[in-house]
Amino acid sequence: MQKFDILIVGGGIVGLTTALAIRKLTTLTVAIVDTAELTPLSLVPETRVSAINIASQQLFENLGVWQKIIELRLQPYQHMHVWDKAGSGHIDFSSTQLSLSPSLDQLGWIIENKVTRQALWQQAELDEGIHFFTQEKLTNLSIGESEVFASFTSQAPIIAKLVIGADGAQSWVRKQMQVSLTFSDYDHHAIVATVKCSQEHNNTAWQVFLPTGPLALLPLYQHNMCSIVWSTSPQEAQRLMALPAEEFAKELTAQSDAKLGNITLQSERFTFPLTMRFAQDFVQDKVILVGDAAHTIHPLAGQGVNLGLLDAAALAQTLAENNQSVNAKSLASFQRWRKAEASDMIAAMALLKKAFEPHHPVINAIRGLGLSALNKLTPLKSVLIKQALGFKTHQPELTKKQ
Repeated sequence: MQKFDILIVGGGIVGLTTALAIRKLTTLTVAIVDTAELTPLSLVPETRVSAINIASQQLFENLGVWQKIIELRLQPYQHMHVWDKAGSGHIDFSSTQLSLSPSLDQLGWIIENKVTRQALWQQAELDEGIHFFTQEKLTNLSIGESEVFASFTSQAPIIAKLVIGADGAQSWVRKQMQVSLTFSDYDHHAIVATVKCSQEHNNTAWQVFLPTGPLALLPLYQHNMCSIVWSTSPQEAQRLMALPAEEFAKELTAQSDAKLGNITLQSERFTFPLTMRFAQDFVQDKVILVGDAAHTIHPLAGQGVNLGLLDAAALAQTLAENNQSVNAKSLASFQRWRKAEASDMIAAMALLKKAFEPHHPVINAIRGLGLSALNKLTPLKSVLIKQALGFKTHQPELTKKQ
């Protein structure tokens, strides 16, 4: 039987970041349980990627992870081009036009999830206060008066003062604790794949709002390759997934108005339903939920992983500010902080999705005019993009330059 201060269930991007952030600000010992193996990177970019904003990049920098990510591979982008397929409206963002700090020459980075996880894992292995358990999944959590008893099938159990569920949207920890969940079907399925374009992406993130949902082409480290995230109706997703690769690529080229030239598939296509989830309690007894275990949002603004990384930084800060106390009362401020921001983000995504749903042609035209007018209002664009970059009124210290 081994004892730790913190047990983290889930060694993905958010779970590993939580462990490193806690160790950065406290002396608490951490155990991580995750059976998903690290696998080598292939020459073809991975299909699952994340848009990392400046706040998250600074967090990785402060945790000593950013250089490792650079040494693996990543793609910065300085521009965003968003347009409306149903009208003539469009809006462009550029890091050079939005009155940002002179030191901020990127809007963000597109990084394969496997790259980020590998860099975080390597950094965590260097910390003597972080211990990995990778052989078995947990089978039970038993909450005692002062500790949590975590059981495996055959290996010795773990005792911890606090358990953090960072185990994704289908969180085992959340289910064990019977935390109530508010959820809503976005009526969208996402199709993800890696594609090759006949034109270079020019360090630009591209997104078009189609009648059935948004299509994003995110730049990858090979300048003629992109990761697509095509959110559409379940029926349309089923049709698109059934198309031969060549036909799917032709539709992708047409729907993106060939802004990147002719497109060809470079990977398998994967699809999954999009659902909003919001846990009623982020903190319950001696258990905390972070990342997708606590909340999931529509990927149309690329903020899901950034929201989870802010959870990690905020939790570490809360523990440090409360003299490393791990009782629920001391973590009440964390719950208020993170539930408020997640709630705001969920509402913003719902509003944005609603705004671009099919409407009467006249409404579509007005929407297009509004986008074009907004494109000319540089001060307002600057406010919007700073929010997307992660600059918040209440921002964790680890996400700031130190």
